[in-house]
Amino acid sequence: MQKLQRFGAAMFTPVLLFTFAGIMTAICILMTNEQIFGSMAAPGTNWYGVWQTLQAGAFTVFNIIPLLFVVGLPIGLAKQAPGRAAMEAVVIYASWNYMINAILTNWETAFGFKNFAKMEIVANSTNQGLTNIIGIKTLDTSIVGALIVAGIVVWLHNRYFDTKLPDWLGTFQGSSYIVILGLFIMIPLAVLTCFFWPKVQMGISALQGFMKASGVFGIWVYAFLERVLIPTGLHHFIYIPFEYGPAAVSGGLKAWWFANLNTLGQSTRPIKELAPLMGFEGYGFEKVFGMLGIGLGLYATAKPSKKKETAALLIPAVLTGMFAGITEPVEFTFLFAAPVLWFVHAFLAATMDAIMFAVGVVGEFSGGLIGWASENWIPLWNHQWKTYLLQIAIGLVFVVIYYVAFKYLILKFNFVTPGREPEDQSAKLMTKKEYKAAKAAEKGASPAATDPYTQRAIAYLSALGGSDNIKEMTSCATRLRVTVNDETKVAPDAEFKANKAVNVVHHGKALQVIVGLDVPQVLEKIQGLLDDQDAVKTSTVTQPVDDSPESQTAALLSDSLGTGANVQSAIAQKNTVVAKVNDPSLVDPASVFKSLGIGVKDVQIDGTTVTITFSEMSDIANRIMA
Repeated sequence: MQKLQRFGAAMFTPVLLFTFAGIMTAICILMTNEQIFGSMAAPGTNWYGVWQTLQAGAFTVFNIIPLLFVVGLPIGLAKQAPGRAAMEAVVIYASWNYMINAILTNWETAFGFKNFAKMEIVANSTNQGLTNIIGIKTLDTSIVGALIVAGIVVWLHNRYFDTKLPDWLGTFQGSSYIVILGLFIMIPLAVLTCFFWPKVQMGISALQGFMKASGVFGIWVYAFLERVLIPTGLHHFIYIPFEYGPAAVSGGLKAWWFANLNTLGQSTRPIKELAPLMGFEGYGFEKVFGMLGIGLGLYATAKPSKKKETAALLIPAVLTGMFAGITEPVEFTFLFAAPVLWFVHAFLAATMDAIMFAVGVVGEFSGGLIGWASENWIPLWNHQWKTYLLQIAIGLVFVVIYYVAFKYLILKFNFVTPGREPEDQSAKLMTKKEYKAAKAAEKGASPAATDPYTQRAIAYLSALGGSDNIKEMTSCATRLRVTVNDETKVAPDAEFKANKAVNVVHHGKALQVIVGLDVPQVLEKIQGLLDDQDAVKTSTVTQPVDDSPESQTAALLSDSLGTGANVQSAIAQKNTVVAKVNDPSLVDPASVFKSLGIGVKDVQIDGTTVTITFSEMSDIANRIMA
């Protein structure tokens, strides 16, 4: 249950972005409605252009939902360095989609495609199951594919991020190592996706004829699949062929409705007799009545202490669903925390749609109240008002059904829906130190016994006088830069050197512990060991260094010169390097240069000129400047 709760919490990270985006989209849709604003809102006008531009920006989060979940899962589930885990996930997810694109480009016929490279992605079309993700033409796997890849990345990150590689491979440690592993895992995953996913899509498409010929039951199956398949992206194969394609009528039901709206408005016959197939456009009923019932149920089950917070979250989300037909802000709040409720929602939605169709309520009801009013109620009210009153009555009954069902199930199974989280969850779940201690207790061994980075971090932290003595800590390419509260509490240099530090540079309360290229991993472990992370500023400023001995030497030398930012120029002359620096006070003493173990024989400092003599010469000067 704890793992499920952590998963749900991780999934909630991107969901928080949906509410404002939905509200803005709803406002923009309202402002471009010609039924309300007349010709001023017609396409081509400045008014339309301004609101359409705002809508394009507001709708961004809905266009990149899979990518948001690729980033969100590592942020919530990575045991350390969640930012790096998110970066790794984006790179690996993009690699997976690029591989799918390459496979279908080179072996399209083997997977049932023709002219894949020339196919264009068209709006409101199934596009043979293809889509564009961050500019990549690939199979539409929606958030299912995103979560599979992100889950793999989280596993790799938690298991291998701290892996110690040989020194000559040091540049491939950390995030680079995870991306390398992920790249090779994505190869078979991309092949399997190309082989199996189109078959799943074809199976869904084959249901179209059955649903069209099955009356009320066909509507129920249609509505259930349209809703329950949203997380997979396969719901596009349900509604798009009916709404925009030829599954019901040539050109799609939406186009047919608008083309015949004037004729329909003048007829006194029941709307179901005039447009029986428009029952397939009724999947917006759950977007209005369902969202209201769900919102009330979620609020009713929230803890008393969190009702205000829950209301602030739910009210704009529910209104977005009801008015604009954008339901993700509400649905995604419980999809991952309580998947059972998702199936209950799909079942109730299908039942409501089927009942509406059975009693004669049909029309262009695929969106929210704004669309309902402008595309149905206003133009058809004179002759169809009884039908619409019946629609509202049935809808309100289902609001109550939704409310009772959600409230009962949430309380019965104690689902951790919004407002039911532990009182302190918003503050913190578990510190890294607590997590590591718990894991160590489970395994019967301390982290220090198995992790060399943790060993060094513990030793350095102790030698620096403990976490309470650290005021600020950063890193550069090869060294920890620490500001301590009391320099008298710092241990002798020998204690640092006994734990693989090359040397220690002292400037009063400012110290530099020369660690080497492992410094990012060591700093990461120190961050995890600190008791109060808010009290200590820690950050990492790394420089790109390759794995050659010359570059490693140049990195050590550059840091002793006050980092690359302090070096104006470096010129090699026989066995010497003459460096011009901005601030000579930042340059280490000659004894530190000699202790680096890189062959320094002598160092002369004359103003801003530093002359370094080596026992052997290499391309160090050029690498310092690089």
